[in-house]
Amino acid sequence: MRVAVGLSGGADSVALLCALADRSRELGLVLHAAHLHHGLRGEEADADLAFARELAAKLGVAFHESRVDTAAEARRVPKISQSSQAETGDSPSNSIEGTARRLRYAWFRQLLRDVPLDAIATAHTLDDQAETVLAKFLRGAWTEGLSGIHPVLNFPEGPIVRPLLQVTRREIEEYLKSRDQTWREDSTNHHLTYTRNRIRHELLPQLEGWNPQLREHLAHMADLARDEESWWQGEIPRLASSVILRGRPVRGGGRASTSAEGVALDIARLVAEPVALQRRIIRHACALIESSPAFEATEALRSLAQTGRAGQKLELGQGLRAERTHRELRLTRGPSTAENSDASEPSRYECVVPGVLEAPAYGYRIHLDFNPGSSYRDGAPLNAVLRSWKPGDRVHLRYSSGPRKIKEVLERMKVSGEERTKWPVLDVGGRIVWMRGAELEPDPNIRVIAEPMGVEATQDTSNG
Repeated sequence: MRVAVGLSGGADSVALLCALADRSRELGLVLHAAHLHHGLRGEEADADLAFARELAAKLGVAFHESRVDTAAEARRVPKISQSSQAETGDSPSNSIEGTARRLRYAWFRQLLRDVPLDAIATAHTLDDQAETVLAKFLRGAWTEGLSGIHPVLNFPEGPIVRPLLQVTRREIEEYLKSRDQTWREDSTNHHLTYTRNRIRHELLPQLEGWNPQLREHLAHMADLARDEESWWQGEIPRLASSVILRGRPVRGGGRASTSAEGVALDIARLVAEPVALQRRIIRHACALIESSPAFEATEALRSLAQTGRAGQKLELGQGLRAERTHRELRLTRGPSTAENSDASEPSRYECVVPGVLEAPAYGYRIHLDFNPGSSYRDGAPLNAVLRSWKPGDRVHLRYSSGPRKIKEVLERMKVSGEERTKWPVLDVGGRIVWMRGAELEPDPNIRVIAEPMGVEATQDTSNG
Protein backbone atom coordinates (compact mmCIF):
# COMPACT_ATOMS: atom_id res chain seq x y z
CA MET A 1 0.00 0.00 0.00
CA ARG A 2 1.45 3.36 -1.09
CA VAL A 3 0.80 5.90 1.68
CA ALA A 4 1.96 9.51 1.98
CA VAL A 5 2.09 11.24 5.34
CA GLY A 6 1.13 14.91 5.37
CA LEU A 7 4.33 16.19 6.96
CA SER A 8 4.18 19.74 8.30
CA GLY A 9 7.21 19.31 10.53
CA GLY A 10 5.19 19.61 13.73
CA ALA A 11 5.32 17.00 16.46
CA ASP A 12 2.16 15.17 15.37
CA SER A 13 3.13 14.61 11.72
CA VAL A 14 6.76 13.82 12.60
CA ALA A 15 5.58 11.15 15.07
CA LEU A 16 3.22 9.62 12.50
CA LEU A 17 5.93 9.42 9.84
CA CYS A 18 8.46 7.93 12.25
CA ALA A 19 6.00 5.37 13.61
CA LEU A 20 4.95 4.24 10.13
CA ALA A 21 8.55 4.16 8.94
CA ASP A 22 9.46 1.86 11.84
CA ARG A 23 6.67 -0.55 10.89
CA SER A 24 6.51 -0.07 7.13
CA ARG A 25 7.95 -3.52 6.32
CA GLU A 26 5.68 -5.23 8.84
CA LEU A 27 2.58 -3.40 7.52
CA GLY A 28 3.54 -3.66 3.87
CA LEU A 29 3.73 0.09 3.30
CA VAL A 30 5.58 2.05 0.65
CA LEU A 31 5.93 5.38 2.45
CA HIS A 32 5.99 8.89 1.03
CA ALA A 33 6.02 12.29 2.76
CA ALA A 34 4.17 15.37 1.46
CA HIS A 35 4.84 18.96 2.56
CA LEU A 36 2.87 21.98 1.33
CA HIS A 37 4.44 25.43 1.81
CA HIS A 38 1.46 27.79 2.27
CA GLY A 39 3.38 30.98 1.54
CA LEU A 40 2.86 32.17 5.12
CA ARG A 41 5.29 32.87 8.00
CA GLY A 42 8.26 33.71 5.74
CA GLU A 43 11.61 32.26 6.81
CA GLU A 44 10.02 30.12 9.51
CA ALA A 45 7.98 28.26 6.88
CA ASP A 46 11.09 27.89 4.70
CA ALA A 47 12.84 26.25 7.65
CA ASP A 48 9.84 23.91 8.12
CA LEU A 49 10.19 22.77 4.51
CA ALA A 50 13.92 22.15 4.89
CA PHE A 51 13.34 20.17 8.10
CA ALA A 52 10.65 18.01 6.46
CA ARG A 53 12.87 17.35 3.44
CA GLU A 54 15.79 16.31 5.65
CA LEU A 55 13.65 14.04 7.81
CA ALA A 56 12.25 12.24 4.77
CA ALA A 57 15.77 11.72 3.45
CA LYS A 58 16.94 10.40 6.83
CA LEU A 59 14.09 7.87 6.90
CA GLY A 60 14.56 6.92 3.24
CA VAL A 61 11.09 8.13 2.32
CA ALA A 62 10.09 9.64 -1.05
CA PHE A 63 9.41 13.35 -0.60
CA HIS A 64 6.87 15.57 -2.39
CA GLU A 65 6.68 19.33 -1.95
CA SER A 66 4.72 22.23 -3.39
CA ARG A 67 4.10 25.94 -2.73
CA VAL A 68 0.88 27.98 -2.77
CA ASP A 69 0.01 31.61 -2.02
CA THR A 70 -2.68 31.18 0.61
CA ALA A 71 -3.21 34.89 1.30
CA ALA A 72 -3.71 35.69 -2.39
CA GLU A 73 -6.14 32.79 -2.78
CA ALA A 74 -8.11 33.96 0.28
CA ARG A 75 -8.56 37.38 -1.32
CA ARG A 76 -9.68 35.79 -4.59
CA VAL A 77 -12.38 33.47 -3.24
CA PRO A 78 -15.89 35.02 -3.10
CA LYS A 79 -17.18 35.87 0.36
CA ILE A 80 -19.69 33.50 1.95
CA SER A 81 -22.12 34.25 4.74
CA GLN A 82 -21.88 32.72 8.19
CA SER A 83 -25.37 31.23 7.81
CA SER A 84 -24.06 28.93 5.09
CA GLN A 85 -21.59 27.47 7.62
CA ALA A 86 -24.20 26.80 10.29
CA GLU A 87 -24.73 23.20 9.22
CA THR A 88 -21.18 22.04 9.85
CA GLY A 89 -19.63 24.92 11.75
CA ASP A 90 -16.69 25.05 9.37
CA SER A 91 -14.44 28.05 8.93
CA PRO A 92 -15.32 30.32 6.00
CA SER A 93 -13.73 29.04 2.79
CA ASN A 94 -12.14 32.46 2.21
CA SER A 95 -10.58 32.80 5.67
CA ILE A 96 -6.85 32.10 5.96
CA GLU A 97 -7.55 28.90 7.87
CA GLY A 98 -10.28 27.75 5.47
CA THR A 99 -8.23 28.63 2.40
CA ALA A 100 -5.14 26.82 3.69
CA ARG A 101 -7.19 23.70 4.35
CA ARG A 102 -8.84 23.84 0.93
CA LEU A 103 -5.50 24.23 -0.87
CA ARG A 104 -3.92 21.48 1.20
CA TYR A 105 -6.63 18.95 0.43
CA ALA A 106 -6.71 19.89 -3.24
CA TRP A 107 -2.99 19.12 -3.40
CA PHE A 108 -3.47 15.85 -1.51
CA ARG A 109 -6.06 14.79 -4.07
CA GLN A 110 -3.66 15.68 -6.86
CA LEU A 111 -0.98 13.49 -5.28
CA LEU A 112 -3.39 10.60 -4.87
CA ARG A 113 -4.15 10.80 -8.57
CA ASP A 114 -0.76 11.64 -10.08
CA VAL A 115 1.87 9.78 -8.02
CA PRO A 116 -0.29 7.63 -7.66
CA LEU A 117 -0.99 6.82 -4.01
CA ASP A 118 -3.42 4.47 -2.27
CA ALA A 119 -4.01 6.82 0.69
CA ILE A 120 -2.75 9.90 2.48
CA ALA A 121 -2.40 9.90 6.26
CA THR A 122 -2.71 13.05 8.36
CA ALA A 123 -1.69 13.32 12.00
CA HIS A 124 -4.85 14.69 13.63
CA THR A 125 -4.90 13.78 17.32
CA LEU A 126 -7.45 13.38 20.11
CA ASP A 127 -6.60 16.95 21.17
CA ASP A 128 -7.35 18.21 17.65
CA GLN A 129 -10.65 16.36 17.76
CA ALA A 130 -11.64 17.93 21.09
CA GLU A 131 -10.71 21.42 19.87
CA THR A 132 -12.63 20.92 16.64
CA VAL A 133 -15.81 19.71 18.34
CA LEU A 134 -15.71 22.58 20.84
CA ALA A 135 -15.05 25.15 18.09
CA LYS A 136 -17.95 23.87 16.02
CA PHE A 137 -20.23 23.83 19.03
CA LEU A 138 -19.37 27.47 19.69
CA ARG A 139 -20.19 28.32 16.05
CA GLY A 140 -23.62 26.70 16.32
CA ALA A 141 -23.05 23.50 14.35
CA TRP A 142 -25.69 20.83 13.84
CA THR A 143 -25.00 17.23 14.80
CA GLU A 144 -23.03 16.59 11.61
CA GLY A 145 -20.69 19.42 12.59
CA LEU A 146 -20.20 17.94 16.04
CA SER A 147 -18.97 14.74 14.39
CA GLY A 148 -15.68 16.60 14.15
CA ILE A 149 -12.71 15.09 12.33
CA HIS A 150 -13.64 11.83 10.60
CA PRO A 151 -11.20 8.88 10.77
CA VAL A 152 -11.51 8.44 6.99
CA LEU A 153 -12.32 11.09 4.42
CA ASN A 154 -13.15 9.55 1.05
CA PHE A 155 -12.48 11.31 -2.25
CA PRO A 156 -12.82 9.93 -5.79
CA GLU A 157 -9.02 9.88 -6.00
CA GLY A 158 -8.65 7.91 -2.77
CA PRO A 159 -8.99 8.15 1.03
CA ILE A 160 -7.40 10.44 3.56
CA VAL A 161 -6.96 8.59 6.86
CA ARG A 162 -6.33 9.88 10.38
CA PRO A 163 -4.76 7.02 12.38
CA LEU A 164 -3.84 9.09 15.47
CA LEU A 165 -7.30 10.30 16.51
CA GLN A 166 -7.14 8.24 19.72
CA VAL A 167 -3.66 9.51 20.62
CA THR A 168 -3.06 12.61 22.75
CA ARG A 169 -0.55 15.34 22.00
CA ARG A 170 1.21 14.56 25.27
CA GLU A 171 1.72 10.91 24.24
CA ILE A 172 3.12 12.03 20.90
CA GLU A 173 5.70 14.34 22.47
CA GLU A 174 6.72 11.63 24.94
CA TYR A 175 7.20 9.22 22.03
CA LEU A 176 9.40 11.67 20.12
CA LYS A 177 11.51 12.46 23.17
CA SER A 178 12.01 8.76 23.82
CA ARG A 179 13.67 8.43 20.41
CA ASP A 180 15.51 11.80 20.55
CA GLN A 181 13.57 13.08 17.54
CA THR A 182 13.17 16.84 17.20
CA TRP A 183 10.27 18.64 15.58
CA ARG A 184 9.28 22.13 14.46
CA GLU A 185 7.08 24.56 16.42
CA ASP A 186 4.76 26.92 14.53
CA SER A 187 5.05 30.29 16.31
CA THR A 188 1.51 31.25 15.27
CA ASN A 189 0.14 28.39 17.39
CA HIS A 190 0.55 30.71 20.38
CA HIS A 191 -1.11 33.79 18.86
CA LEU A 192 -4.37 34.26 20.74
CA THR A 193 -5.96 36.21 17.89
CA TYR A 194 -6.84 32.86 16.33
CA THR A 195 -9.96 31.18 17.67
CA ARG A 196 -8.46 27.70 17.75
CA ASN A 197 -5.47 28.93 19.77
CA ARG A 198 -7.76 30.63 22.28
CA ILE A 199 -9.70 27.39 22.61
CA ARG A 200 -6.47 25.39 23.00
CA HIS A 201 -4.64 27.66 25.44
CA GLU A 202 -7.49 29.36 27.33
CA LEU A 203 -10.93 27.76 27.06
CA LEU A 204 -10.10 24.04 27.19
CA PRO A 205 -7.74 24.37 30.20
CA GLN A 206 -10.44 26.34 32.05
CA LEU A 207 -13.11 23.75 31.27
CA GLU A 208 -10.78 20.94 32.33
CA GLY A 209 -10.82 22.53 35.76
CA TRP A 210 -14.43 21.33 35.88
CA ASN A 211 -13.78 17.97 34.22
CA PRO A 212 -10.24 16.68 33.65
CA GLN A 213 -11.59 14.12 31.16
CA LEU A 214 -13.19 16.77 28.94
CA ARG A 215 -11.01 16.10 25.88
CA GLU A 216 -11.90 12.43 25.92
CA HIS A 217 -15.61 13.27 26.38
CA LEU A 218 -15.55 15.66 23.42
CA ALA A 219 -13.87 12.97 21.30
CA HIS A 220 -16.57 10.51 22.38
CA MET A 221 -19.21 13.08 21.42
CA ALA A 222 -17.68 13.20 17.94
CA ASP A 223 -17.90 9.39 17.68
CA LEU A 224 -21.54 9.42 18.80
CA ALA A 225 -22.49 12.27 16.46
CA ARG A 226 -20.72 10.63 13.51
CA ASP A 227 -22.48 7.29 14.02
CA GLU A 228 -25.84 9.03 14.53
CA GLU A 229 -25.36 10.99 11.33
CA SER A 230 -24.34 7.90 9.40
CA TRP A 231 -27.59 6.21 10.41
CA TRP A 232 -29.72 9.28 9.65
CA GLN A 233 -28.15 9.76 6.23
CA GLY A 234 -29.21 6.27 5.28
CA GLU A 235 -32.72 6.54 6.69
CA ILE A 236 -33.81 10.08 5.88
CA PRO A 237 -34.42 9.62 2.12
CA ARG A 238 -36.72 6.69 2.90
CA LEU A 239 -38.51 8.38 5.82
CA ALA A 240 -38.96 11.63 3.91
CA SER A 241 -40.23 10.06 0.69
CA SER A 242 -43.86 10.08 1.86
CA VAL A 243 -43.67 13.70 3.08
CA ILE A 244 -41.70 15.50 0.35
CA LEU A 245 -43.52 16.28 -2.90
CA ARG A 246 -41.94 17.66 -6.05
CA GLY A 247 -43.51 20.63 -7.87
CA ARG A 248 -47.12 21.84 -7.55
CA PRO A 249 -50.47 20.04 -7.80
CA VAL A 250 -52.30 20.44 -11.11
CA ARG A 251 -55.98 20.31 -11.90
CA GLY A 252 -57.16 16.81 -12.61
CA GLY A 253 -54.57 15.20 -10.38
CA GLY A 254 -50.82 14.72 -10.45
CA ARG A 255 -48.07 17.33 -10.05
CA ALA A 256 -46.15 19.61 -12.38
CA SER A 257 -42.49 19.53 -11.44
CA THR A 258 -39.87 22.01 -12.64
CA SER A 259 -36.74 23.24 -10.93
CA ALA A 260 -38.40 26.61 -10.40
CA GLU A 261 -41.25 24.99 -8.46
CA GLY A 262 -38.93 23.70 -5.74
CA VAL A 263 -40.30 21.10 -3.34
CA ALA A 264 -43.34 20.82 -1.08
CA LEU A 265 -44.02 19.09 2.23
CA ASP A 266 -47.28 17.36 3.05
CA ILE A 267 -48.23 19.23 6.23
CA ALA A 268 -50.42 16.54 7.78
CA ARG A 269 -47.73 13.89 7.39
CA LEU A 270 -44.94 16.22 8.50
CA VAL A 271 -46.54 17.36 11.77
CA ALA A 272 -47.50 13.77 12.61
CA GLU A 273 -43.81 12.86 12.86
CA PRO A 274 -41.66 13.31 16.01
CA VAL A 275 -40.03 16.74 16.29
CA ALA A 276 -36.54 15.34 15.64
CA LEU A 277 -37.71 13.79 12.38
CA GLN A 278 -39.61 16.95 11.40
CA ARG A 279 -36.37 18.92 11.54
CA ARG A 280 -34.50 16.29 9.55
CA ILE A 281 -37.17 16.14 6.84
CA ILE A 282 -37.32 19.93 6.54
CA ARG A 283 -33.54 20.22 6.20
CA HIS A 284 -33.45 17.31 3.75
CA ALA A 285 -36.09 19.05 1.61
CA CYS A 286 -34.09 22.29 1.73
CA ALA A 287 -30.96 20.43 0.68
CA LEU A 288 -32.78 19.28 -2.44
CA ILE A 289 -32.96 22.94 -3.52
CA GLU A 290 -29.39 23.60 -2.33
CA SER A 291 -30.23 25.45 0.86
CA SER A 292 -29.03 24.73 4.42
CA PRO A 293 -31.21 26.62 6.93
CA ALA A 294 -29.83 27.42 10.36
CA PHE A 295 -31.67 26.35 13.52
CA GLU A 296 -33.82 29.48 13.73
CA ALA A 297 -34.92 29.16 10.09
CA THR A 298 -35.71 25.46 10.55
CA GLU A 299 -37.86 26.22 13.57
CA ALA A 300 -39.64 29.02 11.67
CA LEU A 301 -40.54 26.51 8.94
CA ARG A 302 -41.79 23.99 11.52
CA SER A 303 -43.92 26.69 13.14
CA LEU A 304 -45.35 27.74 9.77
CA ALA A 305 -46.32 24.14 9.07
CA GLN A 306 -47.91 23.58 12.48
CA THR A 307 -49.68 26.85 13.27
CA GLY A 308 -49.47 28.96 10.10
CA ARG A 309 -52.44 29.88 7.93
CA ALA A 310 -53.01 29.29 4.26
CA GLY A 311 -51.40 32.03 2.16
CA GLN A 312 -48.79 32.89 4.79
CA LYS A 313 -45.24 33.31 3.44
CA LEU A 314 -41.72 33.47 4.83
CA GLU A 315 -38.49 34.68 3.27
CA LEU A 316 -35.42 33.29 4.98
CA GLY A 317 -31.66 33.49 4.43
CA GLN A 318 -29.88 32.27 1.27
CA GLY A 319 -32.94 33.17 -0.85
CA LEU A 320 -35.03 30.39 0.75
CA ARG A 321 -38.78 31.09 0.57
CA ALA A 322 -41.70 29.22 2.09
CA GLU A 323 -45.41 29.45 1.36
CA ARG A 324 -48.14 27.64 3.25
CA THR A 325 -51.27 26.32 1.59
CA HIS A 326 -54.06 24.35 3.21
CA ARG A 327 -52.22 21.07 2.68
CA GLU A 328 -48.63 21.89 1.82
CA LEU A 329 -45.56 23.83 2.86
CA ARG A 330 -43.90 24.88 -0.41
CA LEU A 331 -40.18 25.67 -0.49
CA THR A 332 -38.38 27.52 -3.27
CA ARG A 333 -35.02 29.18 -3.58
CA GLY A 334 -33.95 32.17 -5.63
CA PRO A 335 -32.49 35.67 -5.37
CA SER A 336 -33.60 37.25 -2.11
CA THR A 337 -35.71 40.36 -2.51
CA ALA A 338 -34.13 41.64 0.68
CA GLU A 339 -30.71 41.53 -0.96
CA ASN A 340 -31.80 44.24 -3.39
CA SER A 341 -33.55 46.52 -0.93
CA ASP A 342 -32.14 49.37 1.10
CA ALA A 343 -33.35 47.65 4.25
CA SER A 344 -31.22 44.57 3.69
CA GLU A 345 -28.27 43.77 5.90
CA PRO A 346 -25.06 45.00 4.26
CA SER A 347 -22.54 42.49 3.02
CA ARG A 348 -19.43 41.46 4.89
CA TYR A 349 -16.19 43.10 3.80
CA GLU A 350 -12.87 41.36 4.37
CA CYS A 351 -9.18 42.00 3.90
CA VAL A 352 -5.87 40.73 5.21
CA VAL A 353 -3.95 42.96 7.67
CA PRO A 354 -2.27 45.20 6.66
CA GLY A 355 -4.84 46.37 4.14
CA VAL A 356 -7.78 48.66 3.37
CA LEU A 357 -11.47 47.81 3.63
CA GLU A 358 -13.76 49.65 1.22
CA ALA A 359 -17.29 49.26 2.56
CA PRO A 360 -19.84 51.35 0.59
CA ALA A 361 -22.81 49.67 2.28
CA TYR A 362 -21.60 51.03 5.62
CA GLY A 363 -20.15 54.25 4.22
CA TYR A 364 -16.65 53.61 5.58
CA ARG A 365 -13.11 53.10 4.39
CA ILE A 366 -10.95 51.44 7.05
CA HIS A 367 -7.14 51.29 7.02
CA LEU A 368 -5.50 48.53 9.07
CA ASP A 369 -1.87 48.04 9.95
CA PHE A 370 0.27 46.49 12.66
CA ASN A 371 1.49 48.67 15.50
CA PRO A 372 5.28 48.88 15.90
CA GLY A 373 6.50 45.80 17.72
CA SER A 374 3.25 43.89 17.13
CA SER A 375 3.64 40.21 17.93
CA TYR A 376 1.59 39.38 14.82
CA ARG A 377 3.66 41.29 12.28
CA ASP A 378 5.76 38.28 11.29
CA GLY A 379 3.10 35.63 11.82
CA ALA A 380 0.43 34.22 9.51
CA PRO A 381 -1.82 36.84 7.89
CA LEU A 382 -4.71 38.11 9.99
CA ASN A 383 -8.21 38.36 8.56
CA ALA A 384 -10.19 41.55 9.20
CA VAL A 385 -13.96 41.48 8.73
CA LEU A 386 -16.30 44.48 8.71
CA ARG A 387 -19.82 43.25 9.35
CA SER A 388 -23.06 43.94 11.17
CA TRP A 389 -22.98 43.08 14.86
CA LYS A 390 -24.70 39.89 15.95
CA PRO A 391 -26.10 38.65 19.29
CA GLY A 392 -23.33 37.58 21.62
CA ASP A 393 -20.77 40.08 20.28
CA ARG A 394 -18.86 41.90 23.01
CA VAL A 395 -16.56 44.91 23.05
CA HIS A 396 -14.16 46.34 25.61
CA LEU A 397 -15.06 50.01 26.03
CA ARG A 398 -12.25 52.34 26.92
CA TYR A 399 -11.95 52.97 30.66
CA SER A 400 -14.42 50.15 31.44
CA SER A 401 -13.60 47.27 33.74
CA GLY A 402 -14.49 44.50 31.29
CA PRO A 403 -16.25 43.53 28.07
CA ARG A 404 -19.82 44.64 27.38
CA LYS A 405 -22.47 43.16 25.13
CA ILE A 406 -22.94 45.25 21.99
CA LYS A 407 -26.68 45.03 22.54
CA GLU A 408 -26.23 46.91 25.83
CA VAL A 409 -23.86 49.43 24.25
CA LEU A 410 -26.38 50.22 21.50
CA GLU A 411 -29.13 50.65 24.10
CA ARG A 412 -26.95 53.18 25.95
CA MET A 413 -26.29 54.94 22.64
CA LYS A 414 -30.08 54.99 22.00
CA VAL A 415 -29.67 53.27 18.63
CA SER A 416 -32.85 51.53 17.51
CA GLY A 417 -34.84 50.34 14.51
CA GLU A 418 -33.31 49.28 11.20
CA GLU A 419 -30.15 51.27 11.89
CA ARG A 420 -29.50 49.12 14.95
CA THR A 421 -29.67 45.83 13.01
CA LYS A 422 -27.00 47.05 10.57
CA TRP A 423 -24.60 48.66 13.07
CA PRO A 424 -21.04 47.93 11.87
CA VAL A 425 -18.20 46.37 13.84
CA LEU A 426 -14.69 45.37 12.79
CA ASP A 427 -13.56 41.88 13.74
CA VAL A 428 -9.84 41.11 13.53
CA GLY A 429 -8.82 37.55 14.33
CA GLY A 430 -11.97 36.96 16.38
CA ARG A 431 -11.80 40.19 18.41
CA ILE A 432 -13.84 43.32 17.74
CA VAL A 433 -11.38 46.21 17.55
CA TRP A 434 -13.67 48.96 16.20
CA MET A 435 -17.35 49.83 16.44
CA ARG A 436 -19.04 52.83 14.94
CA GLY A 437 -19.72 55.54 17.52
CA ALA A 438 -18.09 53.73 20.45
CA GLU A 439 -14.74 54.39 22.10
CA LEU A 440 -13.04 51.01 22.47
CA GLU A 441 -9.92 50.01 24.34
CA PRO A 442 -7.12 50.19 21.73
CA ASP A 443 -5.71 46.89 20.52
CA PRO A 444 -1.96 46.88 21.28
CA ASN A 445 -1.20 45.04 18.04
CA ILE A 446 -3.56 46.54 15.44
CA ARG A 447 -3.86 50.14 14.28
CA VAL A 448 -7.26 51.10 12.85
CA ILE A 449 -8.09 54.28 10.95
CA ALA A 450 -11.75 54.57 9.96
CA GLU A 451 -13.02 57.34 7.71
CA PRO A 452 -16.33 58.10 6.01
CA MET A 453 -16.25 57.25 2.32
CA GLY A 454 -15.00 60.18 0.26
CA VAL A 455 -13.05 61.72 3.16
CA GLU A 456 -9.28 61.50 3.44
CA ALA A 457 -7.90 59.78 6.55
CA THR A 458 -6.83 62.44 9.02
CA GLN A 459 -6.76 60.79 12.41
CA ASP A 460 -6.36 57.47 14.15
CA THR A 461 -9.82 56.33 15.15
CA SER A 462 -8.85 53.03 16.69
CA ASN A 463 -10.42 54.33 19.90
CA GLY A 464 -13.78 54.78 18.17
